[in-house]
Amino acid sequence: MEFFRIHRTIPFMRHALILNLISLLTFLAAVFFIASRGFHLSIEFTGGTVMEVHYEQSAPVGEIRSAIDALGYTDFQVQNFGTSQDVMIRLPVRPDEDTASQSRTVLSALQAQHADVQLRRVEFVGPQVGQELLHNGLMALLFVVVGIMVYLAIRFEWKLAASCALANLHDVVIILGFFAFFQWEFSLSVLAGVLAVLGYSVNESVVVMDRIRENFRKQRKASVREIINASITQNISRTVITHGSTQMMVLSMFFFGGPTLHNFSLALTIGIWFGIYSSVFVAAALAMWMGIKREDLVKPVKKDGPEIELG
Repeated sequence: MEFFRIHRTIPFMRHALILNLISLLTFLAAVFFIASRGFHLSIEFTGGTVMEVHYEQSAPVGEIRSAIDALGYTDFQVQNFGTSQDVMIRLPVRPDEDTASQSRTVLSALQAQHADVQLRRVEFVGPQVGQELLHNGLMALLFVVVGIMVYLAIRFEWKLAASCALANLHDVVIILGFFAFFQWEFSLSVLAGVLAVLGYSVNESVVVMDRIRENFRKQRKASVREIINASITQNISRTVITHGSTQMMVLSMFFFGGPTLHNFSLALTIGIWFGIYSSVFVAAALAMWMGIKREDLVKPVKKDGPEIELG
């Protein structure tokens, strides 16, 4: 399905050098901020107090957040747990308070709003549990990256595969760089967003590379630059439909999903836009500079007579 068709090839590769220099500087800046500033880890990773409270009616999540915010907490999480009447509250560690005093203070603030609130459970989650979550999350990220590398190596010739892999690395590092620079809270939901962006970005790169490979077989007299420009131009309508519909869904989570989905949708938004950019200008340009040519994709088959090209 196409909303529109562009009949004139757009010369995307004309500005590839300048844009990739900007990408390189952005990538290096992201690596610097990750190394120097680190991440603002959520209490899922650092540990803290976990409370479960129950309301007779649907829990007023917004009012709960306001009450806890008034107590001076900044890094906390409030979300429904199981039913609309049950709420889980995660509180960060405070050096001058233990778990019991934290839970009493918060419960008193909630009971001042609604007398029917009941405390169902309270426990302390130590930092060692958070470290285990962080380790498992990083291992999940590593396994996804390795799986993508293996998939690309099987699907494409090495120049196209390496270009896709570097473009995906570019996207992930820049997302992490944003979170390190602005010190946005890095939680399990953000890690899930990064994993989703990895799959989303590689899909876009694979579509572009597939079209490049197809056009190398069809357009026998065109130059490499012309084939890459034509391949990207032919995919524009698909890109607008796919990314436009996805971005509408993500923006609905960003504006209406509340604090629980805020950083998750923020990571997805950054990943979607940089995924488009990297597939067009980073992956395609790297393949061009690595010297991709028709002979790499269309192998001659030797028979008894002259060589025959499979096109």
